[in-house]
Amino acid sequence: MKFKKILVSQPKPASDKSPYYDLAEKHGVEVVFRPFIKVEGISAKDFRQQKVNIPDFTAIVFTARTAVDHFFRLCEEMRISIPVTLKYFCTSETVANYLQKYIVYRKRKIFAAKTGRLVDLLPSMQKHKSEKYLLAVSDVNNGADLALIAENKLNVVSAAMYRTVSNDFGPDEEFNYDMLVFFSPQGIESLLKNFPDFKQGDIAIAALGAATAQAVKDAGLRLDIEAPSPEAPSMPAALDMFLDKHKA
Repeated sequence: MKFKKILVSQPKPASDKSPYYDLAEKHGVEVVFRPFIKVEGISAKDFRQQKVNIPDFTAIVFTARTAVDHFFRLCEEMRISIPVTLKYFCTSETVANYLQKYIVYRKRKIFAAKTGRLVDLLPSMQKHKSEKYLLAVSDVNNGADLALIAENKLNVVSAAMYRTVSNDFGPDEEFNYDMLVFFSPQGIESLLKNFPDFKQGDIAIAALGAATAQAVKDAGLRLDIEAPSPEAPSMPAALDMFLDKHKA
């Protein structure tokens, strides 16, 4: 089987230096960026129904830049003034640096893990056990992050600030790919929603993360590529290995 056209279910990279472009050049394949899902902000009205009062909290936990955007959006819509004393806990330095879009970074108390994993942020949070934490999440979170924080006897409440919805395909939009690359279980759900009669056949499916891989299997589909792995720490690396193997 020769793979000529690959759908990567993410937005098109802003930079031409994406490893996916290197992959396309090396293997002579066409890489198409087309998200299966999209993020929508939860309205202030719907947020209020959760009965979460943002000013009650002394610290906020962010696991993604999307959460940062929608936290500040909701605060603006609800005319909430964010105190300078609010502490920010981020699962990566990338998310922490993104805060500069909204606040004067050097004047705030900001803590960040280096790995992108919540478990590695916990030591910083445990040093501030007296804080009342707000965890900004999407409506489809599985509660694992909240449970992890609760296990460490930290005072935390989660609040959905955005939702993930299917990014539907148009009736005239071609779907002629040799490989599909997914990054979340919601992407698999969107595939089956858009194409209820989908037959995998020779189409290869790649999944990032254990939850996404399990969603592929639960849907009765064949999982051909899973990342990360000891041999391939990223999705581009996993695709590179797979294409090298099939080229041979």
